[in-house]
Amino acid sequence: MAEETVQRKPHRKQRLGVVVSDKMQKTIVVRVERRVKHPLYKKVVRKFKKFHAHDEKEEAKAGDVVRIVECRPLSKTKCWRLAQIVRRGEGTATHA
Repeated sequence: MAEETVQRKPHRKQRLGVVVSDKMQKTIVVRVERRVKHPLYKKVVRKFKKFHAHDEKEEAKAGDVVRIVECRPLSKTKCWRLAQIVRRGEGTATHA
């Protein structure tokens, strides 16, 4: 009766957002939007949060829409990693 223990990956949180900054080495800042209904006024309000994500190959650029996945803590502020680039963006035209 040898039982095999099957190691399954735990369900990890995923978020879809826009890359705001790619200035750091192997790190991107992703802005994630969520819509919530105001408890009193019942209007739908957009709320944003920024996540630091690990980008090993440094392939995501500012303006890209990306999917990030939760992982173990990689630094003080970084516990997400880049899973997929959903759509390439035009980039931010901050340097005129």
